[in-house]
Amino acid sequence: MTDRTALPSWRDTRTRRDIEAFVAAVSEGPDAVPVAERVAVFDNDGTLWTEKPMPTQLHYVVEQWRAAAQRSPELAERQPYRAAVSGDFGWLSAAIDKHYGGDDTNLQIIIQALVGLTDGVSVEEYARSVAEFYRTAQHPTLRRPYSAAVYQPMVELLRHLELHGFTCYIVSGGERDFMRPMTQANYGIPPERVVGSAFGLTWNEEDASVHYSSSLAFFDDGPEKPVRIWSRIGRRPLFAGGNSNGDMAMLDFARRGPRPGFAMLVHHDDDDRGDAPYDAGAEKALSVAADRGYTVVSVREDWATVFPGDGAGPV
Repeated sequence: MTDRTALPSWRDTRTRRDIEAFVAAVSEGPDAVPVAERVAVFDNDGTLWTEKPMPTQLHYVVEQWRAAAQRSPELAERQPYRAAVSGDFGWLSAAIDKHYGGDDTNLQIIIQALVGLTDGVSVEEYARSVAEFYRTAQHPTLRRPYSAAVYQPMVELLRHLELHGFTCYIVSGGERDFMRPMTQANYGIPPERVVGSAFGLTWNEEDASVHYSSSLAFFDDGPEKPVRIWSRIGRRPLFAGGNSNGDMAMLDFARRGPRPGFAMLVHHDDDDRGDAPYDAGAEKALSVAADRGYTVVSVREDWATVFPGDGAGPV
């Protein structure tokens, strides 16, 4: 029998029982894995909080692009500024979906415009700007603060893992310093356990400060994720959670280790509780999930509650 107090927003399904059984197996009894080796890694956008109609960082940069186009109207004639001015979330979202399908043409346009926003900005100044965004911004379709757009079942899973000796990290294609100002409050994950894409950094000796450069140091997605996990953590994860094709290498890194870990793939298939259903960008991961040993989490079937404060559905 499952413990309803451990993961209260999860329905009593096979998925939940498999998660609980794995956690118990690696944390209890004579075959328990040493605490130091209990490492869990999670993607952020689409895994720990909603990424539709566009990832949260795109919402932030859209506001910056819109302001730039107002200062220089000629920018509005080209993407991604045109999308920002017109509110064309569809173009922006499609660029992300195309990336997961192997076409980075529009994503490169976004990245080029993105790095220009922070060139020469100090890390402290950027952190203040991002923190102000999180303080005031509302999710464009849910009409609630982003802190209320996290997935309640996933936050509970983080706590459940921690109670069993796991150290949890965020490993995301999202930009590292954009996530850091909110991960402690939203997920209980401190900034030093956030691994993500990163702008280049430079040292200013005159005022002893660190500033961003005009380049992207690396894009933490696909095969880059296991590389960054190893370089930052130095351990193969025992538990991994993602939601897209870009998370497959990370899931395989956990699942196919010397001791097979748990690989979890969140499937957005619920059309009734504010979490838009979609397969775009996850088609390959979903198609090979059974063969690769991924446990697919159905938002519709496995989660009784999706967002904090919402009423639970039927269990």
